Amino acid sequence: MVDAPASTAPPAAPGSGATPGGSGVSPKERVYAAAERISAERNPTVSSVREAAGVSNADATRHLKAWREEKAAAGSHIAATPQPVLEQAARLAGSVWADAVALAAEQHAAVEARWRQESQDKDTELAELVADLDRITTEHATETAALKAELTAATERATAADARAAQAEETAAAARAETGTLANDLAAARARAETLQQTHDALIQRITPEDTKKPRR
Repeated sequence: MVDAPASTAPPAAPGSGATPGGSGVSPKERVYAAAERISAERNPTVSSVREAAGVSNADATRHLKAWREEKAAAGSHIAATPQPVLEQAARLAGSVWADAVALAAEQHAAVEARWRQESQDKDTELAELVADLDRITTEHATETAALKAELTAATERATAADARAAQAEETAAAARAETGTLANDLAAARARAETLQQTHDALIQRITPEDTKKPRR
């Protein structure tokens, strides 16, 4: 049977310095936990472990040394693993790798298919948008041309109406002028008629005999 790796965070033994009351976590446990966290990113040092664990410099130095020794011992156990176990582990790793590659290939194929479908949908949507734009542009151009033609016709009608109105105004002005002339002529004719009547009456009186003026007996 393969020896199990030594625990990197053993429980605090009696008298190991566990803090009384509170959480009950000993300085050793805190140093081990801090060393594990820091080792995931960089090599833990006494200073970094002391600050992360909140322990004294002496506790950080002593327990970090113990943690490193246990890590080294665990590595030696792994190095001393029998060859059949290593071969079995290698076969298992190869199988896991093959499964991972197959799964990655399936995921890649699914992603590629989804991407192709999305690209096709986008191309179709873009083609529909272009068609709609062409249709709207054509309709707009047609409506614009119709509106321009209607505006031109309305402008021509307004111009013709203005011309007719101007002509009618001129005609009315001429009629008013002619009416004034006729009124003047009529007034002059009446004056001449009255003058002629007065002259006629005067002539009649002059040529009428005197006896005709006297009343008969």
